[in-house]
Amino acid sequence: MRTPICDKLGIEFPLFAFSHCRDVVAAVSKAGGYGVLGALAFSPDQLEIELSWIDEHVGGKPYGVDFAMPEKFVGKGDGAFSLEYLQSLVPEEHRDFVEMILADHHIPPMPEGVEGTMKAAGLGVEVEGPGQVEIALRHPVSMLVNALGPPPAYAIEAAHAKGVLVGALCGSPRHALKNVAQGTEAGGHCGEISTMVLIPEVVDAVGPDIPVLAAGGIGRGRQMAAAMALGAQGAWTGSIWLTVAEADTQPWVVENLLAAGFTDTVRSRSMTGKPARQLRTAWTNAWEAPDAPAPLQMPLQGILYAPAAHRFSRARSKALGGSPVGQIVGLMNSVRPAKDVVYDIVEEWIETNERIARGVNGS
Repeated sequence: MRTPICDKLGIEFPLFAFSHCRDVVAAVSKAGGYGVLGALAFSPDQLEIELSWIDEHVGGKPYGVDFAMPEKFVGKGDGAFSLEYLQSLVPEEHRDFVEMILADHHIPPMPEGVEGTMKAAGLGVEVEGPGQVEIALRHPVSMLVNALGPPPAYAIEAAHAKGVLVGALCGSPRHALKNVAQGTEAGGHCGEISTMVLIPEVVDAVGPDIPVLAAGGIGRGRQMAAAMALGAQGAWTGSIWLTVAEADTQPWVVENLLAAGFTDTVRSRSMTGKPARQLRTAWTNAWEAPDAPAPLQMPLQGILYAPAAHRFSRARSKALGGSPVGQIVGLMNSVRPAKDVVYDIVEEWIETNERIARGVNGS
């Protein structure tokens, strides 16, 4: 039951797994799927370490890399572009509001001499983006994907020069070009259109020669079968890997995810400045309050969020400890090995296709 994208990438199952954890990426690829490493959190030097580890542990199986490179963001093109310049654009009102949230939850300042890594979606595009892409293409990656629309021209050119496929996530048909079509049910950055409506429209928009992967609300085989019936060549998954045994998700966040139901997520700008579905927490609730300032545009909101998240993560705050996650979180009720999740999805996918075929044939 292979699809053309399987043959193109050399994978057994058209099941794609996005994760920031290298162990999950390797485990899924070794199980016959396609692991994709989210590179947002890594500097070029750290990305080199992560990809080298995957090379050593993936058993020669194919894998890809996902970046977060927006086409437009605050500060892009400014001659004074730098982290210091961007920080100067953050209003004191917003800084004070963040300090109020942290104080309300008894989150202490960072100890003197301890600094966190300043990472926010879009922040490294001008400075580290080319470095990240260059590092990735030194490794046997077979696909580069941009989580925020079409990748920059330099990334496309460099990838194609190496024979590497290029993709991008989109949330509407007008943005569809060599993309992963991601419905609003998905975790992380997403649009407003549901997966069931979006996928066939994107498939029709790009035509038969461009493969489309379906994302958003896919966590079991029946949903994967539905995505393929809508015209997708594969299923792009992310949320379900947050609670597998190999994941490096913080334990108190795992507890929150396992306890969450289908309605416990919110589409909010409070993390990155762009709408992103995430677990509802005291952080997202605070930004929805009537007296809260409006979240800033990318990457300024991320500049606020990143150090705050470092502080409440260090304090192991369960109230503030969330994660990008889709509505599929309601099915994430236990910690299991990644390969078991892969096999269960694929087995149900096959059974569903066989049941549909029997129904069509009248047997």
